[in-house]
Amino acid sequence: MGYKVDFKKVSTIGLETSPVAETLAGLRANEARYYWNKYKHEFITVPVSEEPETLAWIEKILAEREMKFPYKALEVSTFEVEGIKMAYVFYENGLVVNVMYTLEEGGKRAVGFKLSDGMDIPKEFEGKFKFARQKSKLAGTIRGSFFVIKGEY
Repeated sequence: MGYKVDFKKVSTIGLETSPVAETLAGLRANEARYYWNKYKHEFITVPVSEEPETLAWIEKILAEREMKFPYKALEVSTFEVEGIKMAYVFYENGLVVNVMYTLEEGGKRAVGFKLSDGMDIPKEFEGKFKFARQKSKLAGTIRGSFFVIKGEY
């Protein structure tokens, strides 16, 4: 069953098993606020078991950089806005991975990583990515990085 993410009243629904559930929920709400303000799109997440193909698509793209995460995926979201396919996975350890894939040839395509406040940088990122910091009223300090997608998916 889908959960419409509320960015005015942050909830840990679906994320309760995370050791950083509160800040992960804030990060999820921060994303929901962004999509509402920019596109008037309601951000809805579902348990991974309801949309395993979303996680599989993200993992296929991550394999481009030989990245595979051993963390438990809790929720996913996938949608299209203004010709851009977006996909998210929220991991139990506090990691959020999102794919921005412009459907039109030659458009922007990238994978973004966000770390919840209070979690350590996962070993998979050490020496490979630098993280920029951003303050958020909903999520505290968000650390983020990305890479440009080269393949066709």
